[in-house]
Amino acid sequence: MNQAGIIRAARRPNGWRAAGPPPAGPQGVGGPGPGEDLCYLAGDWEAPARTVLDLGCGIGAVLMLLAWRFPATRAVGIEAQKMSVALARRSLAWNGATGRCRVVLGDLRDPGLLPPAAFDLVAGTPPYLHPGSATPPSRVQCGPCHLEIRGGIEDYCVAAARWMAPGGRFVVCQAAAQVERVLAAAEAAGLGVDARLDVVPREGKAALFSVYGMRRAGEPGATAVHPPLVVRDRAGRRTDAFQALRREMGMPP
Repeated sequence: MNQAGIIRAARRPNGWRAAGPPPAGPQGVGGPGPGEDLCYLAGDWEAPARTVLDLGCGIGAVLMLLAWRFPATRAVGIEAQKMSVALARRSLAWNGATGRCRVVLGDLRDPGLLPPAAFDLVAGTPPYLHPGSATPPSRVQCGPCHLEIRGGIEDYCVAAARWMAPGGRFVVCQAAAQVERVLAAAEAAGLGVDARLDVVPREGKAALFSVYGMRRAGEPGATAVHPPLVVRDRAGRRTDAFQALRREMGMPP
């Protein structure tokens, strides 16, 4: 973010003018700089992320979605599979995003991949099945998406804590049935859960997965458990809530 997103006009009585010459105004340099707007500092509004990290980014779908949602951000993805890294880099090039997005080949458990405490927002969708507890997918790329070949939520929380900047956020998805595991993983990594959203694929069904927001333990932030997001109604139509989410992300109806 190169400039503040909220600038409120001064409150003056109608018709009142101060004595002396009028002020010159910001002139492009005098207004609030990045992170200086009092609305952001007071917590009334979330400042857009300037740096984003996607853990286990795969072919780059979430990485590019975040870069699209935050057009001023610089985004980095970590991916361990060479095939997926190559596809992600091709997608970034095709979409003209290589100037502010890149993908690093490596294991997210390796602390030497990136500088510490460098990202305002860290995202991730860890696998959630222990190896041996399920049949591996026939497609090579899909295996690590479901099976914890290179770690699970515990390793993702450790990685997020390592690379989150002070005041940063970690947003992560996990199977809805693993709430206690997520809470334990966050606490062990020095993080605290301050938001949770359960996602229901269709009205009448149980939640499929949950989205968690985390901060460093001890950082200010109210805890919120949001009403479940139901994606489709009983007839299979997109719900109003899901349509609103798509509009907010700038996606077509």
